Amino acid sequence: MLAAYSGTNGFAASASPALTEVVSKTPCAALAGCNLSGTNLSGANLSGADLTGANLNRADLTGADLAGANLAGANLNRVIWSNTTRPDGTTSNDDGNTCLGHL
Repeated sequence: MLAAYSGTNGFAASASPALTEVVSKTPCAALAGCNLSGTNLSGANLSGADLTGANLNRADLTGADLAGANLAGANLNRVIWSNTTRPDGTTSNDDGNTCLGHL
């Protein structure tokens, strides 16, 4: 990233030194204990995520991938599970759009 100023009367042109930022992908999310109440997680890749004790009350997990995720102790009240990949790798559509019993 660079910043540049072309200059005007009385002000000289200048440019910043280059700034390099490296962004790496985290292999799994660590969301244990997070408050995700009402959050739209539709289509999210949460495979392998640690959601232990997270508040997912009313969260939308439509199309989300939870394969291998840990949801122990999470608040799952009124979650939307449509076409969600459950932690055991099966799909919520197999049992009427629920993940309960497959966590």
